[in-house]
Amino acid sequence: MSKGTRSILFYFLMVLIFGSLMYFIVKEGESRQLEDSIVSVQNAPRNLTEGFGLFKQLMTHNIESSIGILLLQIITILLTCRLFGWIFQKIGQPTVIGEIVAGIVLGPSVLGHLFPQVSSFLFPIESLGNITILSQFGLILFMFAIGMELNLSEVRQKLKETILISHTSTVVPFFFGMLTAFFVYKDYADKSTPFLSFALFVGIAMSITAFPVLARIIQEKGLTKTHLGTISLASAANGDITAWCLLAVVIAIAQAGTMLSAVYNILFSIFYIAFMFLAVRPFLRMIGHVYHNKEVIDKGLVASIFLLLISSSYLTEILGLHALFGAFIAGVVMPENIKFRKIMTEKVEDVSLSLFLPLFFVSTGLRTEIGLLNKPELWILCLFFILVAIIGKFGGALFSARFVGESWKDSLYIGALMNTRGLMELVVLTIGYEMKILSPAIFVILVLMTLVTTFMTTPLISLIKFCYRTHDKIKEQRTAHPLEGIFKVLLSFGRAGNGQIMLDVAYQMFSQGKNKLELTALHLTVGSDVNPLHTDNFEEVSFGPILYGAKKLGLQIQTRYEISNNAGLDICDIVNKEGYDFLLVGSGISMSNTPDDIAANRYRATFYNRFFKRIKAPESWFYPGALLKDKTKMFIEQSNCPVGVFVNRNFVRATNVILIIGSQDDLFLLGYARTLLRSTHGSAGVLDLSDHLQPAYEVIAHETSQFFTTVGQTRLLPERDLTTQSFNGFNFMLISYKTWNEVSEKRKEALQKMPSTLILSK
Repeated sequence: MSKGTRSILFYFLMVLIFGSLMYFIVKEGESRQLEDSIVSVQNAPRNLTEGFGLFKQLMTHNIESSIGILLLQIITILLTCRLFGWIFQKIGQPTVIGEIVAGIVLGPSVLGHLFPQVSSFLFPIESLGNITILSQFGLILFMFAIGMELNLSEVRQKLKETILISHTSTVVPFFFGMLTAFFVYKDYADKSTPFLSFALFVGIAMSITAFPVLARIIQEKGLTKTHLGTISLASAANGDITAWCLLAVVIAIAQAGTMLSAVYNILFSIFYIAFMFLAVRPFLRMIGHVYHNKEVIDKGLVASIFLLLISSSYLTEILGLHALFGAFIAGVVMPENIKFRKIMTEKVEDVSLSLFLPLFFVSTGLRTEIGLLNKPELWILCLFFILVAIIGKFGGALFSARFVGESWKDSLYIGALMNTRGLMELVVLTIGYEMKILSPAIFVILVLMTLVTTFMTTPLISLIKFCYRTHDKIKEQRTAHPLEGIFKVLLSFGRAGNGQIMLDVAYQMFSQGKNKLELTALHLTVGSDVNPLHTDNFEEVSFGPILYGAKKLGLQIQTRYEISNNAGLDICDIVNKEGYDFLLVGSGISMSNTPDDIAANRYRATFYNRFFKRIKAPESWFYPGALLKDKTKMFIEQSNCPVGVFVNRNFVRATNVILIIGSQDDLFLLGYARTLLRSTHGSAGVLDLSDHLQPAYEVIAHETSQFFTTVGQTRLLPERDLTTQSFNGFNFMLISYKTWNEVSEKRKEALQKMPSTLILSK
């Protein structure tokens, strides 16, 4: 008897014995039931119809339970926030704006107004406390991550350059906010709110800058490593530290009632900050040097860091500074070791940004009832607040930047960027609302001001760029001059491993050309919410293989890393603006023959055939060949230089090359083949698919014969059609975009056996 048979027999024997024993236990237990339990058993459903009724009753009870409502709320919130975030990202706005709008849509302003019954079911008043607590905890994690994003050493290095910009753009709007509060206090503030508390909160609301949103806008615009990006980020970081310290003082004064009463709060706060920076920070610096990779950072250390975070938040809460300030300071004093900070932000940020922050947006949206602005004078007041906020922040940053020597263009950019408020503003407003310092109407006005000032940042930057485009073009024409003897190639790759393979393709294709090869490797990370702390790591990982390959080839290459929302358009934009002679891009998983890519393509095709083919959805959604065709078309149509789209089929070296000639237009491939074969010292075969009766055939025959005489080890293939046997013995294919389209439609089966391929535009 085999081992497998014995295991099956033992399994059935075990089930039989223990099943029988459990049956006898149940029967014996039923004989000892109490009367009440007997009655409940007698009332149990006697058929499937009664059972379904009980099932419905239990399901309704579970849906309306507190945990059921909370989970349904979270599902609704996450779906709505992702949808609006995606929509706003498509129109060039930060996703955070879409998520804030999603919160307002789910609140009384839209959902509560249009579908009150749905709103009361989804967000019953008694359940809102759960959302508030979860969102507050999420904010603690978020503020901790924001603190870690601030690099104090960079802030110190740029302090002299940025202190005037950052503090002017904080003090000026703070003053305008207090002045505005002076005029509106009597009519619009809560009667129980002291003027000092109200004025200070309006001032701080006007002066805050959203550092995380600003950092991501700078990334999207490709300004991270420029002078403008560095100055703007350092100014925002410096201003954020100042603003949050001011907020702590404002909260202390607001809770104490007067400046005199707040002396003890402020004094103990100074002791707390001094302790964190002078005692805790040096200890953490030592921790950062020892624990700087995932291998040595264990659960005990992570638990200790979270304990420090919660303790810091608790201390500032009981000192009257709010728990969020403690979380922010805990993040700031984390070890400056960038690897340590990256690992910690990875553990904190994904959960806080993806799960908890949407809850905060909806929590804010549930408080934002736009219907409270039910009078024309309230809307006029709202516009006045927006105008004052823009003048104070934008104007303060603009003129201070100009004063320290920045150009008018950069000063305008800095003003536009510093005017971004975003999520940080909502945090301040929420604190003011919960402390009953901001009345509901003023709260709504300030939320709308936050949306407008954040929404306007990207269009304002585009407007400034548009206004200066003529000046920049003239400047470029004066300084730009063609580099004779240089052949510039832009190599754009996705996965790190593909970069080294495409480098080999570029080197073999162009290194033996008439001009010196100048190669730039481009890698884009798609997405607007990439943490600035992680970009250096992405850059290091992505360019590692290609730099190693360049070193082996003795080739100097430039690397370029950018954040993008639309990789294709951004690649074409770089090619056209910077005058590249050739664009080499990868085809991704399209037509790839690696095991993972084959599996992905198979599942995608199966999914399309099963669900989407019936409704005639575009094949480009799912079919790899169509994806490659569309991708190639986009690059060729929008780039001002020749384009090569590379399909990797285990490429090593192009020693046996097949050229597919479909018409006279494809003869340009012979020039590429000459250069390639000079580099690889390989052989080539020409497969002529053209019509022998066409008038241009004599030209084709003449050009190919010239090619055979000038290049050794080349031959005309006897086949007149493309089959799977045509590729026998070849490890690289050159084909034009036009012929590729024809072949990919008519000879799909043959292409399954094709070697690595370069699809070229004329």
